[in-house]
Amino acid sequence: MSQAVEKMVSVIIPVFNEEGNIALLHQRLLSVLKKLNQSYEIIFIDDGSTDGTLNQLRQACKEDPSTKVISFLRNYGQTAALSAGIDFSKGRIIVPMDGDLQNDPEDVGPLLKKIDEGYDVVSGWRKARKDPFLTRRLPSVIANKIVSFIGRVPLHDYGCTLKAYKRDILRNIRLYGEMHRFIPIYAKWVGARVTEIEVHHHPRGSGLSKYGMLRIFKVILDLMVVKFLLSYSQKPIYVFGGMGLLMILGGFLSGTYAIYLKLFEGVPLS
Repeated sequence: MSQAVEKMVSVIIPVFNEEGNIALLHQRLLSVLKKLNQSYEIIFIDDGSTDGTLNQLRQACKEDPSTKVISFLRNYGQTAALSAGIDFSKGRIIVPMDGDLQNDPEDVGPLLKKIDEGYDVVSGWRKARKDPFLTRRLPSVIANKIVSFIGRVPLHDYGCTLKAYKRDILRNIRLYGEMHRFIPIYAKWVGARVTEIEVHHHPRGSGLSKYGMLRIFKVILDLMVVKFLLSYSQKPIYVFGGMGLLMILGGFLSGTYAIYLKLFEGVPLS
């Protein structure tokens, strides 16, 4: 691996119908990255946008040779977009972030500083989150407590896209569903050092939120998968064998009761 790649930071940004935010986000992000004492690349993943987002991204590539675009023909979701960006990237450090300008590019530097201190995963915490309380912040607080308890990695804000990862930690993690938010759990599972820092959060200035109530149910289902992987991936017989034994026991008890009814109560079985 060349020294340039060894020091490279790959910023990965999935976007869907963010035409009004691309130019300003790109400008602010370049201003931050050019101050770093290391090489960088910006990878936008257009997740099947139906507005002028792709045209804005192509213009961004013309303005900066380190900016690249992956374009999906249809909308596959944030996790698929992040996974494609990670596979395509070259940097030693991976920094995913949202494309709606609610994440602040100025927080990239502090994230990288914590990586330099020896951490493998640094998670952003939107402590002063600028979202509606009842529909976004309150459900998030409850969800984060549940995820922290089940995953045994206490973080305040699993839903914050803005994080920093060492590439080696992501090498063997395959993402699907809404799994991208659970990467710190997988990382801790394989021995990574995980921490979090406070990051800025801004109100959405343009476009519409892509988060709906349906995502909550998806997250719950994916959390069940995570729990299974954490507890039983090395010993699945404990789950399926236990279920099988319960079914055998149920069948035995049902059969015994049926024989009793036939012999002592005169109840026909047919």
